[in-house]
Amino acid sequence: MTGRSFASVRQGVKSTADHWARSSRALKKDDQPYGEKLVELAKRHASEAFYGCDDPLEAAVFSVLVEMIKKQEQQEQDQKESDVDP
Repeated sequence: MTGRSFASVRQGVKSTADHWARSSRALKKDDQPYGEKLVELAKRHASEAFYGCDDPLEAAVFSVLVEMIKKQEQQEQDQKESDVDP
C-alpha cells in the first residue's frame, strides 16, 4: 500500500483549477465569468478538502459544491427575511 501525499493532492487541485481557467478562456465571452468563478470556488477550500479527498478533482468539486450550497442557503435566508419584512 502506498502512502498518501497531501502535497500532491493540493498540487493536483491547483493543476485542476489551472486547467479550468484555460477552459474558461475558451468559453463564449458571456460565459467566461462563470468559468472564472468556478476556478475561484475550486481553490477556496482546497487546503481543507485535501485532508479528506485522495483525488484532486474530487477535492476541487467538493470545494465548489460547498460554496454553492452556502450561496443557496444564504439566498433562501434572504428570501425568508424579505418575506417577513413589510
